[in-house]
Amino acid sequence: MEIDKTTLTDLVIVDREDEFSIFNKINFTITARGKEQLRSNLLNPLSDIASINNVQQTILFIKINKAKWPFIITNGTIMVIEKFYDSHIDTIPSKPSSLDAFSYKLFHGHDYTLVKYSVQHFFDFIKGMQQVLASFLNDKTPQLLKNALQEAERILNKPTLNIIATKNKASDLMPAEMLDFAHFLKYSYKINFYELLLIFCKLDAWHSMAIAIEKYNLSMPHFIESDLPYVEAKNLYNLMLQKPVAYDVLLNEATNFLFLTGANMAGKSTFIKACGTAVYLAHTGMGVPAARMKLSLCDGILSNINVIDNIAKGESYFFNEVQRIKATLLKVTNGKKWLILIDELFKGTNVQDAMKCSSSVIEGLLKIKSSIFILSTHLYEIGDDLKKHPNICFNYFETTVIDDQLCFSYQLKEGISNDRLGYLILKNEGVVKMLEEI
Repeated sequence: MEIDKTTLTDLVIVDREDEFSIFNKINFTITARGKEQLRSNLLNPLSDIASINNVQQTILFIKINKAKWPFIITNGTIMVIEKFYDSHIDTIPSKPSSLDAFSYKLFHGHDYTLVKYSVQHFFDFIKGMQQVLASFLNDKTPQLLKNALQEAERILNKPTLNIIATKNKASDLMPAEMLDFAHFLKYSYKINFYELLLIFCKLDAWHSMAIAIEKYNLSMPHFIESDLPYVEAKNLYNLMLQKPVAYDVLLNEATNFLFLTGANMAGKSTFIKACGTAVYLAHTGMGVPAARMKLSLCDGILSNINVIDNIAKGESYFFNEVQRIKATLLKVTNGKKWLILIDELFKGTNVQDAMKCSSSVIEGLLKIKSSIFILSTHLYEIGDDLKKHPNICFNYFETTVIDDQLCFSYQLKEGISNDRLGYLILKNEGVVKMLEEI
């Protein structure tokens, strides 16, 4: 699936500066490297149904067996072992006698302490990986997970590591045994360790996705083989909200264009982001915030939500809106299946001009049947002229006024809203009174 940085930002998929993002919402990794693997999973959506199904099966299998997860492996464990490999210490003796061990401890005290501490953490790491194999590798293991675990099994199949099975903890090792084991780890197992670590990072990321699915009661979407666009969701909601309102959505080749209206704060942007986020997460193999979801494979997502001007380049807000629409047209005319999200077309010009520009853009986009479009606008007046097109559907978010107070239901309804409530909001916030008292 193709997606650009603007769309990732609009959908708040990953944001290093702001904790308010989908990534931070589903991040339950226990290691820093696992966290980066999860980020990679989220930033690299998959492009075929088989790969998506493989990830789904892996996540669900881990979720079912989550009680067996080896929490003995921690971020501190990984950090200590990596420091051990990066440190320049005096040569650890091979096959040392008790006297050799005593001598190393006496004359290389600082290094001995580091080695002993590192071996303790290595014990935890190896035991943890062995627990993973014992708990997750069996006849029912999904193939993607099985491949990773069988590779780990191969790396762990070293005679020297058998000592871990005979000891409960590293402190049970005699000094000579500890140094001999450390010699093996330092000089013969470094590459193997980092291979194991890579596998564990994948496991950590998948485990995080599994925990998120359970915590937020997400469902696994079902992909269908189709040359035409299709998105159907029951009780879809925005994952970033504490108390979201759910929607039912159906967009297909018959009605592939959703014309969305409603007042400010009624829920249009929230709905658009909910749809975009769900489709995106589905393509990573992740669960989605919906009771159920069925969709066709999507070749890409492109959004036009938070357009900004560029003072340094002398580009106005309207100019950048036009450039974003131009980029959209270049994408959607290639015959592939795109999800296009547009929130408030042409806010950067006057109403009459915006109406003319919006009508032209929508009339053109309606000719494209291979993609799905969700477009919100305040310009409800252009809706009537669009009703002649059979592939457009109209929905709105209703706002009622009770005793001069706005009431938002956030319920998606059929039709077009003609609410004009900007002045009432200005009045309710006391701005009108402030202006009158100047």
